[in-house]
Amino acid sequence: MITLTVDKLEPNMIVAEPVVTKRGQTLIKAQEKLSPQMIAKLSFYKIESVTVEDIAEEAPEEAPIEEAPAPAAEPEKPKKTLKEKKKEASEAKEKQDRASQQIPYTQRLKASPTFQKFQSDYAINIAFLQKNFDDILAGADASCTDEMLKNCESLFKSKTTIELLNMLSNMRNLEDPLYSHSLNVGLISRAIGKWLKMPLEDVNVLTLAGLLHDIGKTQIPKEILNKPGKYTEAEFEIMKTHPVQGKKILNDKGFDPRILYAALQHHERADGSGYPRGLEEDEIDDFASIVAIADVYDAMTTARAHRDPLCSFQVISEFEKEGLHTFNTKFILTFLERIANTYNNSRVMLNNAKTGRVVYINKSSLSRPVIQLDNGEIINLADNAFSDIYIKSIL
Repeated sequence: MITLTVDKLEPNMIVAEPVVTKRGQTLIKAQEKLSPQMIAKLSFYKIESVTVEDIAEEAPEEAPIEEAPAPAAEPEKPKKTLKEKKKEASEAKEKQDRASQQIPYTQRLKASPTFQKFQSDYAINIAFLQKNFDDILAGADASCTDEMLKNCESLFKSKTTIELLNMLSNMRNLEDPLYSHSLNVGLISRAIGKWLKMPLEDVNVLTLAGLLHDIGKTQIPKEILNKPGKYTEAEFEIMKTHPVQGKKILNDKGFDPRILYAALQHHERADGSGYPRGLEEDEIDDFASIVAIADVYDAMTTARAHRDPLCSFQVISEFEKEGLHTFNTKFILTFLERIANTYNNSRVMLNNAKTGRVVYINKSSLSRPVIQLDNGEIINLADNAFSDIYIKSIL
């Protein structure tokens, strides 16, 4: 065993002894393998050092190296022309691009340094968000959200919106689904606010509305909240109380009224089919309507214990089939158009295993664009002839 300061820890090290906070909370159990999220959590809780298994092994003695006879001199090759060098470089790049395209997009994303950094920052944000929730539940007023907003904003820096959304779809923390979902919805709501060209002050309020929309779930029994399967009718009735519970928690603490409305109304639907009050489009607050879209999008694009995340075109298809009339048209159409257009020119795989590139987005059928297949054939997925073909994944 060896004791290391937190800054010296690396992913995949094995913890030899339990890591416990000053208050007695066990952060990591013995024999657990460290992940980037765990290391970030240790920093957050100001843990100074951790005892890990000493994995260093004594290197075997190397056999003496015998000098090999000098190779016979090869005849000097003729020098290549500039044109030949350019051709070789071009062929090498094409070969590298083809090899890269064979690796699924999710694998390429997770292997990137940008994602590794985002993963660590995301874990720190989850820890801060949980602390902010606890502070509010203990009676803290709206001023505590300044830190919450600042932390959330930091995840936006130096990334395009679509890069951020792609990373979020791979960041579900199954141990803390409430906080990871709340953080995701806050970030997605912020993206929608920017797409709608809202003033910065409104974008910030909308971000907080997304972060706090599910705070009422802290009052739901954990055996119901974290149940992996389908709820019973009685369990669902208990779950449906969380919007009212959320507004009750936030009341009289100085929060912007739109944040309270988002907590209360994010399960209301424009056609009156939602809960808790069955409100219709004109009766639902705009910020609650936007948070509702972010809430559903995150649920469908994020990995769950029982399924992989749906690709964005599959999610758009679900909205087109069932959601356009249930969400505020002022916001859902802008949201879906922006999502679809960000994938224009992207490589995709169809459900028949053929691959190609998106070359045109059909405004009347956003989930079914025009595709140029790798063999040069162009197909319009919006045509009836291709009704059984759809985009299965982004490559």
